[in-house]
This record gives sequence, C-alpha cells and structure tokens, in this order.
Amino acid sequence: MLALLWIIAVGFIPPLLSVWIMRRTQKRMQAELRRAMTATNRIRARRYPVSLPPDSYYLEGVGYLIGDISCRFNARSRYIRCAVNPEGPCQGCRHYEQKEEV
Repeated sequence: MLALLWIIAVGFIPPLLSVWIMRRTQKRMQAELRRAMTATNRIRARRYPVSLPPDSYYLEGVGYLIGDISCRFNARSRYIRCAVNPEGPCQGCRHYEQKEEV
C-alpha cells in the first residue's frame, strides 16, 4: 500500500513542477513586456513631442479640439478642423456659418 502511494506521489511531481515553471516564466515575460512598452512610450514621447496648433482648446469630456467651435461645420476633432476646410485656418473662411442654438 505504501508503495502505491509512493508511485502516485512521484507521478504527480513532474506535472506540478511543470505548472509552477510555466507560471513563473509567464509572469516574468509579462513583466518584461510591460517594461518594454513603457520604455518605448518614453522614447517616442521624447522623439516626437506633441505640439498643439495655436487654435486648439480643451473641451471638458471631449479633449483637445481644433478650429472654431461656433462654426456649423466644425468636426469637433483633434485632427480635422471642419468638413469644408480641414486644413484651416478658420479666420476668414468663406464657408463659416454660425451654429444654430437648440
């Protein structure tokens, strides 16, 4: 009876050891990936500093927007000013229409 228990115990040791090694390796790889991602973000932020256009402003709940928000055609986007004149500038635009108040 004791020999049977010994055989069963010895049979369980390799799978348990394998699971332990796999989990330890997985945690190490996730930590390494996390470090690499943060390092890449820091390098990219240093290399390409974000510069906002002069006509940008911050709208609570939306983020940074560019262009004249009072215009009907404003895209309310950080990248495009409006549907008619995406490159801008908004000053003196011949397509400007005042937004209707609701």
